[in-house]
Amino acid sequence: MSLVRALAARVPPIGRLVADRDTLRQRLAAMQASAGSPFVHYNAAFDPLEAIHRHALPTPEPHPDYQTNFLGVRIDPKFVPHILAGRAGTVDHLPIPANWHADIAEFGAALRAVDLAKHRFTVIELGCGWGCWITITGVAARRAGLDVHLIGVEGDPGHILFAREATAANGFDPGQVELHHGIAAATAGTALFPRQAEAGASWGLEPIFGATDAQRAEAQRANSHDVLPMLPLDQLAEAHARIDLLHVDIQGGEASLIAGSLPILNDKIAYLLIGTHSRAIEGALFDTLLAAGWRLEIERPAIMTLSPAGPTVTVDGVQGWRNMRLLPD
Repeated sequence: MSLVRALAARVPPIGRLVADRDTLRQRLAAMQASAGSPFVHYNAAFDPLEAIHRHALPTPEPHPDYQTNFLGVRIDPKFVPHILAGRAGTVDHLPIPANWHADIAEFGAALRAVDLAKHRFTVIELGCGWGCWITITGVAARRAGLDVHLIGVEGDPGHILFAREATAANGFDPGQVELHHGIAAATAGTALFPRQAEAGASWGLEPIFGATDAQRAEAQRANSHDVLPMLPLDQLAEAHARIDLLHVDIQGGEASLIAGSLPILNDKIAYLLIGTHSRAIEGALFDTLLAAGWRLEIERPAIMTLSPAGPTVTVDGVQGWRNMRLLPD
């Protein structure tokens, strides 16, 4: 497909484009510059580039202690030191096709959830790390005039502290933020989460779900894992009539969590943004959510490298799902 045809497939009707030629030129230039990137190979039923440009600040103001992204979100370089060291005081570029954090598909899906919310924006991020997506979507929703409530679940205690710092640095008061030190799961129970010497050193730690007494005893003896509660989604959402965005990035547990949480998903979750960790997980999510009446609005498959040892996922995939019960056409 040519760049012009590819662009035409992702832009609004021509009447709107005539009124915004500068945006069209910028987006065409961005696609030309990134034509060889795997991050332009997404499928979407809406226009994520338009959403990114519309939410972007014309001139984000830098802060000497933080890197600032295109939405004006302030990010402490200590959160991701191997990438952001030395970038305090800088402003990051638009994620077209991607920046250090995420790509068109993930930012587009997150902002889509903000655009579909009315009056209030409540977001739950499972595996919230430094609070990245609750903070990013919270800032965008606040600027759109919505009442914001942010909920994060994270297994690393240092990352929980990062999330608290990030939300405060971006102007959210404690009453707007709810952080849980635990592991997201379809059912209650006990999980083990690996300890790391320094928060921010690793972002791909995987929990052990449903830990046995013997596993817990060994983890405590070796001082290798924290023993944490498994937090079901219905418990996290109990106090809220509706969750406008659920962001799920739990290191390979996505398919089982979604399949085991369908009743609460169908009842309360308006939009799902899922980071996928294999093609098998992507297929399982298709089967589960399509059969349950959800609409896939955007997806970019996981990016793999091939070797004699087999395929390896190098970048998580992205899926954005719309709950047609709560968000009908």
